[in-house]
Amino acid sequence: MDKKNSVFIATSLDGYIADKNGGIDWLHSIPNPNNDDMGYVKFTNVIDALVMGRTTFETVCGFDVDWPYNKPVFVLSNTLNKIPDSYKEKAFLVKGTLTEILEPIYEKGYHRLYIDGGTTIRNFLKADLIDEMVITTIPILLGGGSPLFSELPKKLKFELIKTKTFLNQVVQNHYKRKR
Repeated sequence: MDKKNSVFIATSLDGYIADKNGGIDWLHSIPNPNNDDMGYVKFTNVIDALVMGRTTFETVCGFDVDWPYNKPVFVLSNTLNKIPDSYKEKAFLVKGTLTEILEPIYEKGYHRLYIDGGTTIRNFLKADLIDEMVITTIPILLGGGSPLFSELPKKLKFELIKTKTFLNQVVQNHYKRKR
């Protein structure tokens, strides 16, 4: 089976995924009366597992909701020593370089991975390990915060697969890595 590492994320117009305080409440700045998931469920239905960083994992654990994933979550961290007991069998700690952590994940049969979290996404891009990105742009300028992108060792070309508009204001672009 083909391996595919995908990103599905929202950014501000100025390219941030969290505000200066790490907040993401601005994601709900556009009224969404019908709770349109903007393709998220369809996207998660075709992935096998998630790979996220410790910060994203801790943010999700801090939400006042039940565990939101029905797929295995691999948490990348060099500082975390163990997954909290309440998330055992749901989340798994992985340490090492991206190549070192990906092989055992693939060997377990997880080939289509959802890559989540700013630092994790930036590191996967630096290693040229992202195959597709679905980026939803919220029409707000945050003026600072956590950027989705950072400096790369080389240019990475992507091609636009499709664009959709939601709620007459939110634009979602689906890109595929051109190799």
